[in-house]
Amino acid sequence: MHLRMTGVPMHRLRILSLTTAAAALAVMAAACGGDDDDGGSITVYSGRSEALVAPIIEDFTEETGIKVNVKYAGTDAAAALLLEEGGKSPADVFFSQDGGALGAVREAGLLATLPGSITGLVPEQYRASDGSWVGISGRSRVVVYNPGLVSASDLPASYKDLTSAKWKGKVGWAPANASFQAFITAVRKVDGEDAAKAWLEAMAKNDAKTYANNNAIVSAVASGEISLGVVNPTTSGASSGTGGRSTRRTTASPPATRAHSSTSPAPPS
Repeated sequence: MHLRMTGVPMHRLRILSLTTAAAALAVMAAACGGDDDDGGSITVYSGRSEALVAPIIEDFTEETGIKVNVKYAGTDAAAALLLEEGGKSPADVFFSQDGGALGAVREAGLLATLPGSITGLVPEQYRASDGSWVGISGRSRVVVYNPGLVSASDLPASYKDLTSAKWKGKVGWAPANASFQAFITAVRKVDGEDAAKAWLEAMAKNDAKTYANNNAIVSAVASGEISLGVVNPTTSGASSGTGGRSTRRTTASPPATRAHSSTSPAPPS
Protein backbone atom coordinates (compact mmCIF):
# COMPACT_ATOMS: atom_id res chain seq x y z
CA MET A 1 0.00 0.00 0.00
CA HIS A 2 1.34 3.39 -0.91
CA LEU A 3 2.04 5.99 1.76
CA ARG A 4 0.05 9.17 1.36
CA MET A 5 2.13 12.20 2.19
CA THR A 6 0.69 15.32 3.76
CA GLY A 7 2.46 18.66 3.87
CA VAL A 8 4.35 19.81 6.92
CA PRO A 9 4.73 23.54 7.57
CA MET A 10 7.93 25.52 7.56
CA HIS A 11 8.54 29.12 8.26
CA ARG A 12 10.19 32.31 7.79
CA LEU A 13 11.09 34.88 10.33
CA ARG A 14 11.27 38.27 10.04
CA ILE A 15 11.84 35.26 9.49
CA LEU A 16 11.04 33.78 6.10
CA SER A 17 9.55 30.37 5.52
CA LEU A 18 10.10 27.34 3.27
CA THR A 19 8.67 24.62 1.00
CA THR A 20 10.26 22.19 -1.45
CA ALA A 21 13.92 22.43 -2.36
CA ALA A 22 13.04 24.98 -5.05
CA ALA A 23 10.93 27.07 -2.71
CA ALA A 24 13.52 26.77 0.03
CA LEU A 25 16.05 28.33 -2.30
CA ALA A 26 13.56 31.06 -3.17
CA VAL A 27 12.84 31.79 0.49
CA MET A 28 16.51 32.12 1.35
CA ALA A 29 17.00 34.44 -1.61
CA ALA A 30 14.08 36.55 -0.39
CA ALA A 31 15.72 36.71 3.04
CA CYS A 32 18.64 38.49 1.39
CA GLY A 33 16.36 41.28 0.23
CA GLY A 34 17.05 40.50 -3.41
CA ASP A 35 20.67 41.66 -3.30
CA ASP A 36 22.21 38.28 -3.94
CA ASP A 37 24.45 39.49 -6.75
CA ASP A 38 26.88 40.94 -4.20
CA GLY A 39 27.03 37.86 -2.02
CA GLY A 40 26.53 38.47 1.68
CA SER A 41 25.11 36.08 4.24
CA ILE A 42 21.91 35.02 5.96
CA THR A 43 21.18 33.15 9.19
CA VAL A 44 18.95 30.08 9.34
CA TYR A 45 17.54 28.48 12.51
CA SER A 46 16.80 24.87 11.66
CA GLY A 47 14.68 22.45 13.66
CA ARG A 48 15.37 19.86 10.99
CA SER A 49 18.54 17.80 11.12
CA GLU A 50 21.72 18.82 9.36
CA ALA A 51 21.62 15.66 7.25
CA LEU A 52 18.35 16.82 5.67
CA VAL A 53 18.97 20.56 5.46
CA ALA A 54 22.67 20.83 4.59
CA PRO A 55 22.25 19.71 0.94
CA ILE A 56 19.69 22.48 0.36
CA ILE A 57 21.97 25.03 1.99
CA GLU A 58 24.86 23.90 -0.19
CA ASP A 59 22.76 24.18 -3.36
CA PHE A 60 21.67 27.69 -2.35
CA THR A 61 25.20 28.90 -1.69
CA GLU A 62 26.47 27.37 -4.93
CA GLU A 63 23.68 29.00 -6.90
CA THR A 64 23.83 32.45 -5.30
CA GLY A 65 27.25 32.84 -3.70
CA ILE A 66 25.52 33.78 -0.44
CA LYS A 67 26.93 32.32 2.76
CA VAL A 68 24.44 30.67 5.11
CA ASN A 69 25.03 30.52 8.84
CA VAL A 70 22.94 27.68 10.27
CA LYS A 71 22.02 27.06 13.90
CA TYR A 72 20.78 23.48 14.26
CA ALA A 73 18.63 22.58 17.26
CA GLY A 74 15.47 20.73 18.12
CA THR A 75 12.40 22.53 16.78
CA ASP A 76 11.12 23.39 20.26
CA ALA A 77 14.52 24.70 21.30
CA ALA A 78 14.85 26.79 18.13
CA ALA A 79 11.38 28.25 18.61
CA ALA A 80 12.09 29.01 22.27
CA LEU A 81 15.28 30.83 21.26
CA LEU A 82 13.40 32.88 18.68
CA LEU A 83 10.76 33.84 21.24
CA GLU A 84 13.48 34.83 23.72
CA GLU A 85 15.36 36.90 21.16
CA GLY A 86 12.22 38.51 19.75
CA GLY A 87 12.82 41.30 17.27
CA LYS A 88 16.56 41.22 18.00
CA SER A 89 16.99 37.71 16.63
CA PRO A 90 19.64 37.37 13.92
CA ALA A 91 17.54 34.68 12.21
CA ASP A 92 16.36 35.29 8.67
CA VAL A 93 14.81 31.88 8.02
CA PHE A 94 13.18 29.37 10.38
CA PHE A 95 12.86 25.70 9.41
CA SER A 96 10.38 24.05 11.78
CA GLN A 97 9.64 20.36 12.01
CA ASP A 98 6.09 20.70 13.30
CA GLY A 99 3.15 23.08 13.40
CA GLY A 100 3.09 23.66 17.15
CA ALA A 101 6.37 25.55 17.27
CA LEU A 102 5.44 27.36 14.08
CA GLY A 103 2.19 28.58 15.62
CA ALA A 104 3.96 29.91 18.71
CA VAL A 105 6.43 31.91 16.64
CA ARG A 106 3.69 33.23 14.38
CA GLU A 107 1.51 34.29 17.31
CA ALA A 108 4.48 36.22 18.68
CA GLY A 109 4.48 38.27 15.48
CA LEU A 110 7.94 37.12 14.40
CA LEU A 111 7.04 35.78 10.95
CA ALA A 112 7.24 38.00 7.90
CA THR A 113 4.71 37.77 5.08
CA LEU A 114 6.06 35.79 2.15
CA PRO A 115 5.72 37.18 -1.38
CA GLY A 116 3.31 35.59 -3.81
CA SER A 117 6.22 34.34 -5.91
CA ILE A 118 7.00 31.93 -3.06
CA THR A 119 3.55 31.07 -1.69
CA GLY A 120 2.43 30.39 -5.25
CA LEU A 121 4.87 27.48 -5.44
CA VAL A 122 2.85 25.53 -2.87
CA PRO A 123 -0.74 24.21 -3.06
CA GLU A 124 -3.14 26.30 -0.98
CA GLN A 125 -3.76 23.60 1.62
CA TYR A 126 -0.05 23.47 2.41
CA ARG A 127 0.55 27.12 3.16
CA ALA A 128 -0.69 29.65 5.71
CA SER A 129 -3.69 31.69 4.68
CA ASP A 130 -1.89 34.84 5.85
CA GLY A 131 1.26 34.04 3.87
CA SER A 132 3.43 33.60 6.97
CA TRP A 133 4.71 30.12 6.05
CA VAL A 134 4.73 27.50 3.34
CA GLY A 135 5.24 23.75 3.54
CA ILE A 136 8.67 22.36 2.76
CA SER A 137 8.15 18.63 3.08
CA GLY A 138 5.48 16.04 3.71
CA ARG A 139 4.89 13.46 6.40
CA SER A 140 2.13 10.93 6.76
CA ARG A 141 1.06 8.97 9.80
CA VAL A 142 1.03 5.26 9.07
CA VAL A 143 0.08 2.07 10.84
CA VAL A 144 2.98 -0.35 11.07
CA TYR A 145 1.83 -3.94 11.49
CA ASN A 146 3.17 -7.43 12.03
CA PRO A 147 2.03 -9.57 9.05
CA GLY A 148 2.36 -12.65 11.22
CA LEU A 149 -0.41 -11.33 13.47
CA VAL A 150 -2.55 -9.24 11.13
CA SER A 151 -3.63 -10.01 7.58
CA ALA A 152 -3.58 -7.18 5.04
CA SER A 153 -7.32 -7.53 4.50
CA ASP A 154 -7.99 -6.78 8.17
CA LEU A 155 -5.99 -3.54 8.33
CA PRO A 156 -7.90 -0.42 9.39
CA ALA A 157 -8.99 1.95 6.63
CA SER A 158 -8.64 5.00 8.87
CA TYR A 159 -6.90 5.96 12.10
CA LYS A 160 -10.41 6.30 13.51
CA ASP A 161 -10.87 2.54 13.19
CA LEU A 162 -8.11 1.89 15.72
CA THR A 163 -10.64 2.40 18.51
CA SER A 164 -12.56 -0.71 17.42
CA ALA A 165 -12.87 -3.49 20.00
CA LYS A 166 -10.93 -5.84 17.67
CA TRP A 167 -7.80 -3.77 18.34
CA LYS A 168 -8.19 -3.55 22.11
CA GLY A 169 -4.76 -3.78 23.72
CA LYS A 170 -3.09 -4.43 20.35
CA VAL A 171 -2.15 -0.91 19.23
CA GLY A 172 0.93 1.10 20.20
CA TRP A 173 1.26 4.89 20.20
CA ALA A 174 3.64 7.57 21.52
CA PRO A 175 1.52 10.46 22.86
CA ALA A 176 4.57 12.43 24.03
CA ASN A 177 6.16 12.31 20.57
CA ALA A 178 6.21 15.70 18.80
CA SER A 179 5.08 14.30 15.44
CA PHE A 180 2.16 12.52 17.11
CA GLN A 181 1.15 15.80 18.77
CA ALA A 182 1.36 17.56 15.41
CA PHE A 183 -0.95 14.87 14.01
CA ILE A 184 -3.45 15.55 16.81
CA THR A 185 -3.25 19.26 16.03
CA ALA A 186 -4.28 18.41 12.46
CA VAL A 187 -7.20 16.32 13.76
CA ARG A 188 -8.31 19.21 15.96
CA LYS A 189 -8.14 21.59 13.01
CA VAL A 190 -9.92 19.33 10.52
CA ASP A 191 -12.43 17.45 12.69
CA GLY A 192 -12.76 19.80 15.65
CA GLU A 193 -11.70 19.79 19.30
CA ASP A 194 -14.51 17.49 20.41
CA ALA A 195 -13.71 14.85 17.78
CA ALA A 196 -10.01 14.90 18.64
CA LYS A 197 -10.72 14.56 22.35
CA ALA A 198 -13.21 11.75 21.74
CA TRP A 199 -10.67 9.81 19.64
CA LEU A 200 -7.91 10.17 22.23
CA GLU A 201 -10.24 9.07 25.02
CA ALA A 202 -11.45 6.12 22.94
CA MET A 203 -7.85 5.05 22.25
CA ALA A 204 -7.03 5.17 25.96
CA LYS A 205 -10.19 3.23 26.80
CA ASN A 206 -9.20 0.66 24.17
CA ASP A 207 -5.95 0.04 26.08
CA ALA A 208 -3.58 1.52 23.50
CA LYS A 209 -0.04 0.76 24.66
CA THR A 210 2.16 3.78 25.32
CA TYR A 211 5.77 3.88 24.11
CA ALA A 212 8.52 6.49 24.36
CA ASN A 213 8.96 6.95 20.61
CA ASN A 214 8.29 5.56 17.14
CA ASN A 215 11.29 3.24 17.12
CA ALA A 216 10.09 1.58 20.33
CA ILE A 217 6.70 1.02 18.71
CA VAL A 218 8.24 -0.63 15.64
CA SER A 219 10.32 -2.90 17.86
CA ALA A 220 7.23 -3.91 19.85
CA VAL A 221 5.33 -4.71 16.65
CA ALA A 222 8.24 -6.72 15.27
CA SER A 223 8.51 -8.77 18.47
CA GLY A 224 4.78 -9.48 18.51
CA GLU A 225 4.23 -7.53 21.73
CA ILE A 226 1.53 -5.58 19.87
CA SER A 227 -0.07 -6.06 16.45
CA LEU A 228 -0.18 -2.48 15.19
CA GLY A 229 1.48 0.84 15.87
CA VAL A 230 0.94 4.45 14.81
CA VAL A 231 4.28 5.84 13.58
CA ASN A 232 6.03 7.99 10.99
CA PRO A 233 6.83 6.31 7.66
CA THR A 234 10.46 7.39 8.07
CA THR A 235 10.85 5.49 11.34
CA SER A 236 13.59 2.87 11.20
CA GLY A 237 12.00 -0.38 10.07
CA ALA A 238 8.72 1.25 9.06
CA SER A 239 9.80 2.60 5.71
CA SER A 240 12.63 0.51 4.30
CA GLY A 241 15.44 -1.88 5.10
CA THR A 242 15.36 -5.23 6.83
CA GLY A 243 12.88 -4.14 9.47
CA GLY A 244 9.95 -3.18 7.28
CA ARG A 245 8.54 -1.86 4.05
CA SER A 246 6.51 1.19 3.13
CA THR A 247 4.40 -0.78 0.68
CA ARG A 248 2.64 -4.12 0.75
CA ARG A 249 3.72 -4.93 -2.80
CA THR A 250 7.11 -6.35 -1.95
CA THR A 251 8.46 -9.48 -3.55
CA ALA A 252 11.34 -9.78 -1.09
CA SER A 253 11.34 -12.03 1.95
CA PRO A 254 8.57 -10.98 4.37
CA PRO A 255 9.89 -8.32 6.76
CA ALA A 256 9.17 -8.32 10.48
CA THR A 257 6.93 -5.31 10.06
CA ARG A 258 5.23 -3.47 7.24
CA ALA A 259 3.72 -0.02 7.01
CA HIS A 260 0.15 0.67 5.99
CA SER A 261 -1.21 4.12 5.28
CA SER A 262 -4.62 5.04 6.60
CA THR A 263 -6.77 8.11 6.04
CA SER A 264 -5.60 11.07 8.07
CA PRO A 265 -6.32 14.80 7.99
CA ALA A 266 -4.15 17.37 6.27
CA PRO A 267 -2.12 19.72 8.46
CA PRO A 268 -3.61 22.98 9.78
CA SER A 269 -3.18 26.25 7.92
